[in-house]
Amino acid sequence: MDRDLVALAGFVAMFVLMVLRVPIGVAMGIVGVLGFGLLTGSYPALNLFASVPLSVLTDYNLSVIPMFILMGAFASHSGLSQELFTAGRIWFGHRRGGLAYASIAACGGFAAINGSSVATAATMSQVALPEMRRAGYAPGFSAGLIAAGGTLGIMIPPSVIFVLYGIMTDTDITHLFAAGVVPGLLGVLFYFLLVQYLGWRNPDHLPVGEMHPWSERLRCMGGLWPVIVLFSVVLGGIYGGWFTVQEGAGVGAAGTLAIGMVRGKLRWPQIKQALIDALRISSAIMLIVVGAYLFGYFLTVTQFTQKAVETLVHLPVGPYGVLALILVGYFILGAVMDELAMILLTVPIVFPAMMQLGFDPVWFGVITVMAVSFGMITPPVGINVFVINSIAGDIALTKIYRGVAAFLAVDVVRLVLLCAFPILSLWLPGTLK
Repeated sequence: MDRDLVALAGFVAMFVLMVLRVPIGVAMGIVGVLGFGLLTGSYPALNLFASVPLSVLTDYNLSVIPMFILMGAFASHSGLSQELFTAGRIWFGHRRGGLAYASIAACGGFAAINGSSVATAATMSQVALPEMRRAGYAPGFSAGLIAAGGTLGIMIPPSVIFVLYGIMTDTDITHLFAAGVVPGLLGVLFYFLLVQYLGWRNPDHLPVGEMHPWSERLRCMGGLWPVIVLFSVVLGGIYGGWFTVQEGAGVGAAGTLAIGMVRGKLRWPQIKQALIDALRISSAIMLIVVGAYLFGYFLTVTQFTQKAVETLVHLPVGPYGVLALILVGYFILGAVMDELAMILLTVPIVFPAMMQLGFDPVWFGVITVMAVSFGMITPPVGINVFVINSIAGDIALTKIYRGVAAFLAVDVVRLVLLCAFPILSLWLPGTLK
């Protein structure tokens, strides 16, 4: 049996199942087990199906994922997102497009204690979107801005996607977190510049808000101390070597819970809902991880991964030509697949090729994470767009996609800069060595 044809049939079957709305993790798992059984026999396939979920779900390294998600859930239910937006409104509200600036700043701040793009977009759409609409901002632009701002959640540390990439490639997660800081801040800066340009181009579309005195601006900063403390303790402790990434995630979750309870923001109903939300999100992620591992074993048996690596390395386009092809592939996959599945499916194939071509693993991690984040705001899937549409159902998907287009164009410019100047992402990790 031609194993190349079997591998191709496996990919086709997986995408067909996804089109039929079978969950991505389940689709990958079904194809992986059936394909593995077709090539090796039913007993090895059943043994694989029994052992892989157990080994994945008990992997200590992966425990960081539910802990960071729990940290974000506690932060969301303790009202930190509202305080971030309020502070942004007080500081930037008097500028043209002030609420847009406030929304971007709040997305960046919430990403620093959350690590999930979907959670960031969902939370900020409930906090910022109503105020922007009441102030007269176009609904599509407002929703598009928040959808794009949500993508900061997987770039600014802590980031679940960086954790998965680090585990899969054996790359230092601390260095990956450090490498995401400057690109994440650049994202905030570029979005600010875009809002400023749009306000100059169409002043009637971006209203000017109320001017707040300096006393009020300084007073509102007092409400931000939980974010500052959590960010400093968790990431400072990880960078300083006081505790591991896994321990840092636990400290972050416990610290967020403690701060919320001390401030009276987290009572038992909020804690219960945060636990339920974290369990739901973590279960969905771990299901995708299990499915990807099963599908990966199938690809290994077909030798598709090894052949794909050899093909990429020997393409007559040079290292940066191969990188460009990979990025284009991510843009295409992003239209039909979420970022987690893309990382799990493609990194085992493209990472070895990139290392053979001489690229830095930390830098390539930043490029990969940013490339897959595009899929969260591009049609036809654009999970951030769908999340916001589910919350604000009167804003059509087409309007949100039009609103997000300018921010996506700015992100492409940022990606090109990161490719052209690797120092932008490698400078900070270099200080940790």
